[in-house]
Amino acid sequence: MGQQDQPDERHRRPAGISDDTVEALGKLSEALETVERARGHLYSLHQLVGHADLMLDDAVEKFRAAGHGAIADRIATDLLGRNVIAGRWTFQIVEDFDDGYYALFRDLDRQARDELVAGRRHLYEAEMKERRRTRGRPGHEARPTGG
Repeated sequence: MGQQDQPDERHRRPAGISDDTVEALGKLSEALETVERARGHLYSLHQLVGHADLMLDDAVEKFRAAGHGAIADRIATDLLGRNVIAGRWTFQIVEDFDDGYYALFRDLDRQARDELVAGRRHLYEAEMKERRRTRGRPGHEARPTGG
């Protein structure tokens, strides 16, 4: 067992770092992970609205073919290609989110880890793993074997 049955260096708390600091970094990481999920949903919105907008071409064509030119015109004029919020299509929302809030969140997370724990990630989870795993039991290794 020995060294191989311990977390690797990048998942060990540096000397002098308090439980409170590890917990605070863990909470910041958890918040960032939640924002990562939200970002995925934002990209889903972007793709779904874009797909729906392209589907409107078929709807307009079918309304015209069915003799409903006025409805087709309203959809083509008022909805097709419309901004989803003032002045923006979804790609612009995604870009603003990525370049603003998301970039700042990631930078502040990285800065906090760099300043406090030499950039180490997931220390809270690594320590939880150590508390919860059964040493010496298959499937409970501290890290991958080999390599």
